[in-house]
Amino acid sequence: MADNTIFGGKPVLEFSTGLQRRSFLKYAGMVGVGAGFVAGGLLGAPSAGAVTKARREAGLAATDVDILNYALTLEYLEADFYAMGLQAGLLTDRELELVTPIGDHEKQHVAAVTAAVTSFGGTPVAAPKITYPAGTFDSRDSFLKNASAFEELGVTAYHGQVPLIQSLEVLAAAASIAGVESRHAAVVASLLGTNPFPNPIEKNASMDTVLAAVKPLIA
Repeated sequence: MADNTIFGGKPVLEFSTGLQRRSFLKYAGMVGVGAGFVAGGLLGAPSAGAVTKARREAGLAATDVDILNYALTLEYLEADFYAMGLQAGLLTDRELELVTPIGDHEKQHVAAVTAAVTSFGGTPVAAPKITYPAGTFDSRDSFLKNASAFEELGVTAYHGQVPLIQSLEVLAAAASIAGVESRHAAVVASLLGTNPFPNPIEKNASMDTVLAAVKPLIA
């Protein structure tokens, strides 16, 4: 995950119910399991016992609908973040050409994950209230630095879900979106002049690491 703190560590999400907030935090902790599980099960893949332990420690059994709704919450935030950043007019020329499709992709991800939840007989989670800290969209650098940290979190979140997903259909969809999120992260890193592919394999993030990144975002 990126070293820089997302939104300066200030909360941006506010859920309408305590249940929704608790559920999001539980799955935020669970996605830290097996983030290295991206090379055909090699290098850091969790055992079945580890996955079962993660589910038990989270206090509930992870269903595919639960996991999809967790992903949907992050997609709501990503889609809104890019929409706000692009609307602020901070980018021009080639940078605008590269980032505009990212915003479009995030909107499509929201639609795709929402449809997936519905197709499995679930109810899509409601979008949380989103309030960004002052300065988020004041400059090109602020926007892109937050985007970089955000994309790294998104990649970790999707990869972390792999050992928890039961349906092959959902697994394929999650893997496809994770691949696109990785490309987004590389594009933004390039615009910031940093390494777009720092590791040969996505790093494994512990539960504590993921929670430390996510918790400050929640009011």
